[in-house]
Formats: sequence, structure tokens, C-alpha cells
Amino acid sequence: MRSVGVEEELLLVDEDTGEPLAVAGAVLAAADRAAGADGAENGEEGGHTFEAELQEEQVEFATKPVTEMGELRDEIVRWRAEAARHAAVAGAAVAAVATSPLAVRPSMSPGRRYAWVARQFGMTAQEQLTCGCHVHVSVESDEEGVGVLDRIRPWLPVLTAISANSPFWQGEDTLYGSYRSRVWNRLPSAGPVDVFGSADRYHAEVRAMVDSGVLRDRGMLWFDARLSASYPTVEIRVADVCLDASTPVLLAALVRALVETAARAWQAGEPPARVSTGLLRLASWQAGRSGLDGPLLHPQTLREASPEEALEALYRHVEDALADSGDEELVRAGIAGLLEHGNGARVQRALLRSEGDLASVVRHCARRTVGEA
Repeated sequence: MRSVGVEEELLLVDEDTGEPLAVAGAVLAAADRAAGADGAENGEEGGHTFEAELQEEQVEFATKPVTEMGELRDEIVRWRAEAARHAAVAGAAVAAVATSPLAVRPSMSPGRRYAWVARQFGMTAQEQLTCGCHVHVSVESDEEGVGVLDRIRPWLPVLTAISANSPFWQGEDTLYGSYRSRVWNRLPSAGPVDVFGSADRYHAEVRAMVDSGVLRDRGMLWFDARLSASYPTVEIRVADVCLDASTPVLLAALVRALVETAARAWQAGEPPARVSTGLLRLASWQAGRSGLDGPLLHPQTLREASPEEALEALYRHVEDALADSGDEELVRAGIAGLLEHGNGARVQRALLRSEGDLASVVRHCARRTVGEA
């Protein structure tokens, strides 16, 4: 069975006001101290999974690769709790929201690479305080990985809709479910890409893009889905960070099934759907606009469809792979729950209606991030 891992970016916020706090350095230092103390106590070298991100108002963690979705959920719950523990040392809380509901002027993280990003991309980088969820799934080779990338393209916007958790930006309702996806796609290498056809063509495109000078290195190939530069995986990058820990587990199960379904089609010599990148951009925009509260583009016809129709099509597409992995019931129940209760965007808007102010929304989301609400 293919292994799967998840990376989550979390917003660091003031516990009382809900405003983002630029304390990532202090949070990482607290994590270093805790890991060192734990290692000394156990007679081992300490370590942790937290890393800095583009802005000092956020921190990232990565789960270990696992094959069972129950274990993945345990990993996510554990590292969210650890993030909250270290953030508290710095006088902050963590919130799994993909953009800050409250107004913020982000603070770029220190370091040469981030300084280069700031110079190269200007205001686009300065404003880029967004928190995503990235899913890694193991592949046997780059050839298989590119075969997968070529065949999952039309299905990725549905994952954006499922995860949509960023309705607010600078204190205003954007009218989008995932405004993070729109902010992120301002970057020059972000978004959907063409069919590559082979690993050689993929790597040639990567080299050409880096050699152009617009990008500093291959880590700045911010495609919707790509071969990982560090692991033998494909990395799917279209999702908002999700409010409840159960939702990234649902995403991971769907992504693994998508990868397995695509790999089987590649092995069987079935060609990828020749959907234009232009149409995929429209599907991505529509998913970001609607979330699960408006029309999507059907992943097979690229015509307007209800969220229920789009999710049903995705489920049917990967049903055999879900059955083989034992994730069929988990995914069925997860989709039904989302359609009934809504994703993070719907929850945040409902909280604003009931609580009356965005600070209360953030405080509630921070508690919910660690399972306390």
C-alpha cells in the first residue's frame, strides 16, 4: 500500500485578540528546547518536525509517512497539540485557518532564500500569508510519478473545494471559499500545468524554468502537483489547511486513491485526459470561489455542476482504489459530513454570524484546531 504524509501550515495568533503574531522564531526555539530535553531524558538525540515558513506569523509541521489513515489522524492531532504547546511559550495560539480573518501586515522570515523571494516577487511575497495543506503519496519512480501528475489534473479543483477554509482577508469577507488559492496563484509558477508525457520532459521543463532566472531553485516550482524534490513522492498542493483534523485525513485518503487510480491507468497505457490548462484554471478559480457552497466545474465534463455531483464523480473515479486500501467507508462518511455540515469556510462564516466579530472567530478556530471546540 502506498504511504502518505501531510504537511500543515498553521497561523500563529494572539490568544485574546486573534491577531497574527510574528513569533515563529520563538516557537521554533521552544520546539528545539523541548526536543533537546526529551532527547536527553530518553538518552537520544532530540528532534522535531517544525519548520519556518515564508512569514513569521506561521509555522509548518510534517507527519511521518504512514499507510493507515487512523495513524495519520493521530500524527496530525499530535503535532497540532505540540505546535500549540510551543506557541503558548511565545504567548500565542495556533489556528488552522488558511488566511487571517483579521487585518495583518505580515513579517517575512529571516534568511537568504526568503530575502531573495522578497526582492524578486515584491508585494506578492509581502502579502503572501497563506496556510496550505500538502499531501505526499509514494510512487515507485519518476516515470510513474509523472504518469500520475498527468492523470490527476482535472480532479484537483475538487480537493480545493473540499478544503476551502479562507473566506476572510484583511478583515473583509472575500466572497470566496478559498481565497488562499487566489492569493497563492499570484506567484508565477503556481497553478495547473500541461501534460508532460514523460519524466524527461518534466525535468526538462523544471530546468528551463529555473534557468530562466525568474525562480531561484526547483523548490519554487509551485505547481498544483509536482514530484517532490526531497522524497520519492508526488506532492499535491491545492488544499487549504483544514480546520478540523479529520478533514486532512479525508483529503489524504482521496489523494492516495487518486494517485493509485492514475498509476494503474498509466501502467495500462491509458492516455490522460487532454484538458487544457486554461480550462483547469477556470475550474480552480470556480472551486476557490464556491468551496462547497456554490457550483463547481465537473471534473469530467468541465461544465457547471453542483458540489454533490462533483464529489460523487470523484468518489466513483477512485472507488476501486478506496476499496483496496480499506478507506471506502471513511471517505463516504467524510464526504457526507462535509456536505451536511460544511467545510472551514462555511464554519467561519457561521461563527461570524453567531459571534459577531472576527476576533471571536479566530479564538474559536484556535480551540477547534486542537480539538477543544
